[in-house]
Amino acid sequence: MAFKKKQNRVITPFQLLVSYYFIAISISFLLLRIPAVYLDGKEVSIVDSLFTAVSAVSVTGLTVFNISATFTPFGIVVLLVILQLGAIGIMSLGTFLWLITGKRIGMRERQLIMIDHNQYHVSGVVQLLKEIVKLLFIIEAIGAFILSIHFHQYFDTWGESVKHGIFASISATTNGGFDLTGESLKPYHNDYFVQFITMILIVLGAIGFPVLIEIKNFLLSKNRTVRFSLFTKITVVTYGILFVVGTIVIGFIESFQSFRGMPWHEKLFTAMFHSISSRSGGLTTFDVSQFSEATDIFLSFLMFIGSSPSSVGGGIRTTTFALAILFLFNFANGRTEIQLFGREIYVIDIFRSYVVIILAFFMVMIATMILLVTEPSATTTQIIFEITSAFGTCGMSLGITENLSTEGKFVIMVLMFIGRVGLISFLYTLGGKADKLPYRYPKERVIIG
Repeated sequence: MAFKKKQNRVITPFQLLVSYYFIAISISFLLLRIPAVYLDGKEVSIVDSLFTAVSAVSVTGLTVFNISATFTPFGIVVLLVILQLGAIGIMSLGTFLWLITGKRIGMRERQLIMIDHNQYHVSGVVQLLKEIVKLLFIIEAIGAFILSIHFHQYFDTWGESVKHGIFASISATTNGGFDLTGESLKPYHNDYFVQFITMILIVLGAIGFPVLIEIKNFLLSKNRTVRFSLFTKITVVTYGILFVVGTIVIGFIESFQSFRGMPWHEKLFTAMFHSISSRSGGLTTFDVSQFSEATDIFLSFLMFIGSSPSSVGGGIRTTTFALAILFLFNFANGRTEIQLFGREIYVIDIFRSYVVIILAFFMVMIATMILLVTEPSATTTQIIFEITSAFGTCGMSLGITENLSTEGKFVIMVLMFIGRVGLISFLYTLGGKADKLPYRYPKERVIIG
């Protein structure tokens, strides 16, 4: 009995992973309490430092102050390091450092990498990690090079151009949503080149690392015989559909509102950019507070869905949304299975998708009720927008972040944290170690609907 109790107290990989994220936030918080991080005369409270640490580790981008007007160059470097930590993943970055130093990667570490990147098998996770780190750094480097050259027309020195280029590239690729302008990308509202490069970087960060690896292998293969997985097919199709639908809906609604009087190309790029950025990027080229309430609610819906699994973003994820919608259509036609691209989806994955959606809905609803009490000056639309932005680790805001109460900031921090570690990991953390029942009861039908 004593041995069994000891076994039950063993921490699970899910709990260990969440603990590592807590440690990462704690270290980031301590780094952000260093006086050299902030400009002279700038005082940042403990709560605001913690809020920024959580926002950076979760690569969300919600801030309670202007980064460029608050941080020193050293502070900006610290923020970029934290963003990289959050984007690559705690266990991934730690394992990468172990590989550099020649440390052996054990089964426990492989399990944690598997969980951190939503994988189902331990085999191949170390190779996956190497590919992720390499791809992320290459994408950021290319983006920084292109943007640094282009930004030279906006800044007097190459030093400023390179600083803004590197920061913009890392912020976009990690879907961090932070900026050095104090106005996100609004100064580049009419610069379609900056918007186009930024959209590409956001998509590359949010589409999912397994997808990027498969596409890379396909492009590098001599005879193009690489076979795309079902995950990649569902992810790319869902991401594409949501992008097109998002662009059409935003463009149509705002054509009668804030886009009135704009030339067609300006409407198109503004709608396209916010359709992509609302999925997890958080950067804006237009004052989203000028959007109609209908668009704000629609953007909240996109942020709730978020990015793809095994990416830098949060939310319920694209595959979760896709499986839920596909099951609804199949069930309406009298089928309980999902067959797609010549494959049949496991029933357990359908269950998981609905568990995530239901849990996310209740979590957002409870958070909304709390903030309606703690933030009486904010409207319901502003609160829902802020909450879904935090949960989707997006970072867009209708301007209420800096005015949140201490209680409100803690609610947003919890949402950002859960959005980053993932609802499944968070749920398993609460549940602890699973014990299989040694018996089964007779089954009986229950009337539904």
